[in-house]
Amino acid sequence: QVQLVESGGGLVQPGGSLRLSCVATGFTMEDYAIGWFRQAPGKEREGVAAISGGDGGTVYTDAVKGRSTIVADHAANTVHLQISNLKSEDTAVYYCVAARLSPLLTMEKLIDSDYRGQGTQVTVSS
Repeated sequence: QVQLVESGGGLVQPGGSLRLSCVATGFTMEDYAIGWFRQAPGKEREGVAAISGGDGGTVYTDAVKGRSTIVADHAANTVHLQISNLKSEDTAVYYCVAARLSPLLTMEKLIDSDYRGQGTQVTVSS
């Protein structure tokens, strides 16, 4: 049974940083892409970052590129997303999501996966 459990959200001041973690169980990470999407009130879901559990390749949305890093810790079955220089527009619920690796897998398809966590709230405010 695939299970994804997020942690690490909270209230952060603008310019600060945080690290979100996603513990993945019930599947072999090397066979999956794992990523994060976020959803703010009244807005569409937005893919944030993803990593291939196979070759470690990563993708980032332009909004966080250059100030975020996604890494996979295979020994701990955990994916971490670090975001720095946080802005008010980063405020959202962040969800961890996973999908089996495929040549046709895109960020859009990944965030549509049924395998997702319950989400963790990130609020950027002074």
